[in-house]
Parts: sequence; C-alpha cells; structure tokens
Amino acid sequence: MTRGFYLSGFALLLTPGATALAETPPAPPVRPFSAAWNDSVKPLFEVEAGIVGNTANPNNQTNLGQLFTDKGNRLELNQLLFGAERDIDPKAAPGWDVGFKLEALYGSDARITHTLGVLDQLIHDRNQLDILEANVTVHMPVFSGGVDVKAGIYPTPLGFETIDPKTNPLYSHSYIFNYGLPFKHTGVLATAHLSPLIDVYFGVDSGTNTFIGYGSGDNNNRPGGIAGAGANLLDGRLTVLALTHIGPEDSKRVVPFANSAVRYYSDAIVTYKATDKLTFTGEANYVREDGYRAEAWGAAGYASYTLSDQWALNARAEVFRDSRSFFVNNPVGNRDYVNAERGAFAQFYTASRPTTYSEYTLGATYKPTWLPPRFATALVRPEVRYDHTLNGSRPYGDGRKAGVVTLAADVVFGF
Repeated sequence: MTRGFYLSGFALLLTPGATALAETPPAPPVRPFSAAWNDSVKPLFEVEAGIVGNTANPNNQTNLGQLFTDKGNRLELNQLLFGAERDIDPKAAPGWDVGFKLEALYGSDARITHTLGVLDQLIHDRNQLDILEANVTVHMPVFSGGVDVKAGIYPTPLGFETIDPKTNPLYSHSYIFNYGLPFKHTGVLATAHLSPLIDVYFGVDSGTNTFIGYGSGDNNNRPGGIAGAGANLLDGRLTVLALTHIGPEDSKRVVPFANSAVRYYSDAIVTYKATDKLTFTGEANYVREDGYRAEAWGAAGYASYTLSDQWALNARAEVFRDSRSFFVNNPVGNRDYVNAERGAFAQFYTASRPTTYSEYTLGATYKPTWLPPRFATALVRPEVRYDHTLNGSRPYGDGRKAGVVTLAADVVFGF
C-alpha cells in the first residue's frame, strides 16, 4: 500500500571557473495524509444491555417519556455496535487528512434510530439492525484550524446526549433527546474551525432519519439543512454550541403540502468545567412542526462529579412542554416508529392532552480500572429517575398517574 510520496531536488551551483551539480538537502516530505493511513484504522465493538424497573407498571407496560428504554421490568439488549473507523488527525490543520466510519447497530435501539430506506423493513422483531454510521470525513487545510467535511450517514450534531451510550452520563435519555431532536442525517456537513475559539457548521441533507430518494428514503421532495456555531472559551473550560436543523419532515402520504411544511429543530448547549472534578451543562431546546401546527420546548441541566478513577456521580433535571401532545409518544409495536415516519399506520402511547413534563435523574458511573487496557469502554450505570407532569396530566401508569419512579441500570462494554 502506498503510504506517501517524497520530493527531492537538485540545484546547479555556479562558481567562478567551474560548474558543479550538488544535491540540496531533501525537502520536507509531502504526504497525502497526516499519518500512515492504514495503521490508524481500528475496529469497533461495543455492547450495551440494561433493565428499567417501573414501579407504576408491574406488567411490562410502557415507560412513557423514555423512548429507547420504553419497556419496564425486562432485560434489554439495547445496542450491539460493530464496524471500523479511522479518525482524522486532530493535528492535521496544516495538511490534508481523510477518515471514515462504518458502524452497524443491532438491538432494541435500532427500532428508533433507523434511516428510512436503509434496512428499516428488514426485521420485525424488537431487536433490529441499523446502519448507524457510513461516512467519510475529509480535513482540508483552510482557515487556522482547517475545515472538516463529512459525507454519508451520520448522527446529528445537535444536542448534548448521543446515540452512542458511552458518551452519555446516564442510561435513560432526556425528553429533549427523545423528542426534540433528529437522530441521524444523510448528506454533507462542514465544520470550519475559523480560529481556536470559533467553529461554524453548515450542512445539507435529505432530512431527519431519512436516506436519499423518495419512496424508499426521503418521504417528501425537499432537502433539509444544518447551520450554527460553537465557541471554545476559557482555555476550553467553557464551551457553547448552538445549532438548527430546518426542513420538511412530513410524509406526502398524510400531509398533502409536506414539501412546504417545515420542521425547525433548535438546540443550544453550554458546558462549564468548574474544576477538574465538577462539570455543569445546560441545554435549551425548541422544535416546531408546521404540518401539524405543533411545537415543544424544554430545558435540561446536568451535573457530573468525579469521585475517583472508578466512580462518578451524575444528575439531570429537565422540563419539557409538548403544546399539542404531538411529540412525546412511545410506539406500541416494533415497527410503529418507522411506520409513523413513513406516513403509514402506527399506534402510540401518549398523553391525552397538552402536557408539561419534568424528570429528575440521579445516577452513578462505575469504570473498572482492573480490566486490560485494550478494553477502552467498560461502564456500569445505576440510576433512579422520577417523572412527573406539571399541569395535572396523568399519562403514566397506563394513563392513571401523574408521576412515576423508575430504577434502572445498564452495562456498556467494548473496545
């Protein structure tokens, strides 16, 4: 495999009465990439399994408000991730670099994360298969920190929490992550590092959770787009990220004017590292759906405190308002979430009227340090969570209660 190419040259030196051909010192190597490319390709493997105990639903009914952890009192294989990747070199600002990520997901989370038109009709069971990422990233030496251009299928850059469990402080997800954000895009996303302080984002895609091509993928005939900016302040101790995704998301099967019915996702995150052990994060979210004249907004606060190399405490408090009982819902069947995105018949659990939700979650993260270094990910995360409505609505416990306590834990393991 070709790892690079080198340039050398010769100079003609003229001296009085003689000529000589002398070799100049070799020029600095000019490499197509920032490092030996194949040496930095690494395999991916990660598994997450967990259980949620619901005190209001002893018969395995739904955990409303928990889209991914929606079944109570049963052990779940949330994710089995596998694939390969090569990260772009963070020191590649003066030169070019190319990376990629190909990652598949098998498990119960795939019911929700599907890209329409890609394996979304393959499996009918609760555990399904999804292509979580299939993209290429090119780093270009533009501006002081370069420009990174990603093309393909990739998780949304909006929001604090992620599909990948190891980057989240808690097992269960927030209402904002579940209902106020996209999950994935298919398209092109550029991140320009204008300076050490400022990043600018701009992208064009086929919409939320949709592949390219109406019928099998995009359920309307219009693209979507991402725009926003980030700031890195106080030597990295304070970061701000504000992004918006705009585009039509409704299916033409159910909304005749789907091409002009725009959905707006807007999200802002502020993270402050107060000390080496204590970190605070605040998130504000707003989503509006023109096709159904619905909107929702919310705010969440996080705190994380590192006790030792093995233990950390994490907390989240959140309020989320669904103005027309449109966004907060849990699918009844294994394929109902995808069917609803496609515009096909689907059944959901939801509140019977507009509702303001709140949730308070306290958890711990245990990282076993005695494992071999090759196991880069090993987490155990117990948590206790309290969901409660703030306007008298009673959507929990199969529509009988205004609040519910859940006890949960998951295990994440991988390399």
